[in-house]
Amino acid sequence: MSEDWSYQVRVNLADEAARLARKDPKNPVLQPLSDILAKHNARLRNQLDAFSDYVAAAEREGQQDFPLYKWTKAVIEDPAKIEKHSKAFSIHVGGEEVYAKDIADALEAEIAPLVGGPLVTRLTKHDSNPANNPQAPAQYR
Repeated sequence: MSEDWSYQVRVNLADEAARLARKDPKNPVLQPLSDILAKHNARLRNQLDAFSDYVAAAEREGQQDFPLYKWTKAVIEDPAKIEKHSKAFSIHVGGEEVYAKDIADALEAEIAPLVGGPLVTRLTKHDSNPANNPQAPAQYR
């Protein structure tokens, strides 16, 4: 029996594009990517910002309801991981973090020609199958 997984498309952006996407997302430099995202009612969400928001919420509301708090906190305090995740973005569609495979496939197909250009350095598609996603290391559980 096959499972119906949800999907998410992620991109890594070049240094300047990542900086603009985080601070000035309407900048014309981002237009080729912005046009694709607009067509799909999608937006970029920077991973470092998302991790920082998660940690802030856990510290505000109580860590017991945030099982990935320790691991996420370690990430946002590690300079190498800060550098890595500041360039990584998930694509949210219609306000949702994950979505149907056909939507992810369409996004992936349209963004693929941008890979290797001045904006996008990497493009990946992920599913919600726990077997395909990293689990928190033992020291953070």
